[in-house]
Amino acid sequence: MARSAGHVYAGEATLRFEVSKVLDAIEGRLTTDPALARAVLDLSEVVRWADLDGGRPASMLRLGLIIDALGRHVAEENVPVYAVVPRSLLSDADLTSNERMVVRRWADDGVVEVVPQLGDRVLEVAELLGLPVLTRTRAEQFRDRSPWVEEPGRLLAAVPGAGGPVLVARIGRGEVPAVAEPSPVGRKLLSRVWGCPESTCAAYGSGGDPDSPFADMRKTTSPVSQPPPTLLAGVPTCPRHGSRLRDAGPRPAVEVLSVRIDGVVRKRFVVSTEQPVVVGRAPEGGGVMLGQWLTDDARKWISRGHVRLALRGPELSAQDVSTNGTGIRPDGSLNDDERVTLSRDETRALGPNDVVELYANVHVGRAKLWHNGGVSQPHSVMAEAPTMAIRKFER
Repeated sequence: MARSAGHVYAGEATLRFEVSKVLDAIEGRLTTDPALARAVLDLSEVVRWADLDGGRPASMLRLGLIIDALGRHVAEENVPVYAVVPRSLLSDADLTSNERMVVRRWADDGVVEVVPQLGDRVLEVAELLGLPVLTRTRAEQFRDRSPWVEEPGRLLAAVPGAGGPVLVARIGRGEVPAVAEPSPVGRKLLSRVWGCPESTCAAYGSGGDPDSPFADMRKTTSPVSQPPPTLLAGVPTCPRHGSRLRDAGPRPAVEVLSVRIDGVVRKRFVVSTEQPVVVGRAPEGGGVMLGQWLTDDARKWISRGHVRLALRGPELSAQDVSTNGTGIRPDGSLNDDERVTLSRDETRALGPNDVVELYANVHVGRAKLWHNGGVSQPHSVMAEAPTMAIRKFER
């Protein structure tokens, strides 16, 4: 029996809502923050990998499939990617109107990087930040201008797999990308804050006229998390606007930390000299919330705001702000006799390998301490995806 028009429209509306939820989940894994990104990709390439789902010529949902594949590859939850978007994708007729609107919003909010022409920008970002590239292009096509692509694990191709797409190293035998280290040039660029003449530039702008009625709605990237400039004839340049950037002074120092619970790296976050971070069950006013990953006993023990992490120059410190105290395990020692307990408001400088312990097996430490994320099936950004959504969702 044929369905009524009302049922059809209701079904389409439900499908659109579900797809929008997936795109929102994907947005949470996008970043242009050099300290947090784990890989870089060309979004216009990824959306056309139709063999991953057998669906439409172009689909934004394929980005979610690739993000899930990266999470499985590095065995880690909440892995963010750095997406470069050629401006032509914002009006690509093969995407739905909703998808085009979402990409434009991501561009305006600075969670993806938009460039007039793609050129070598993906390779440039990968080289400056030490990131792998998610691409199906073979190394031979990059070798002459980017010899570093011959390093094992720097080019990762997505291929269909039984449980979803898998990443295969073009060179090497499936090497897992290490925590990125910027190149010497990248390190120099990331040591400065840059300003774009376009005041509303999401990456290097100031947000425009502060007296504008829309000023508080504009999103600008914090100086701490600015992406690397592109280099044109050796001059730092805005990749979106092509404008020469001005040097606005030294960039705040940062330290990348990881939350590891029951052996699984759940989240990476950044502490800077300008912004201490509180970690706890559910910190007030922002911070790193652990509640969703805790057992009932851990939830009872760990305070809403438990430990405050701050960076002063090169020194990272932990200050207990909890009810039950914070543990420090020097050099990550498992020996309870070596564990140091901080009392309320007590502060301790952390050594390079020290681990902060909020509860048994609830740890915070420098991201470089844990190369294996410890989870074989990370939480999927595609969990809310409706069955056959990629095929059925029409413009």
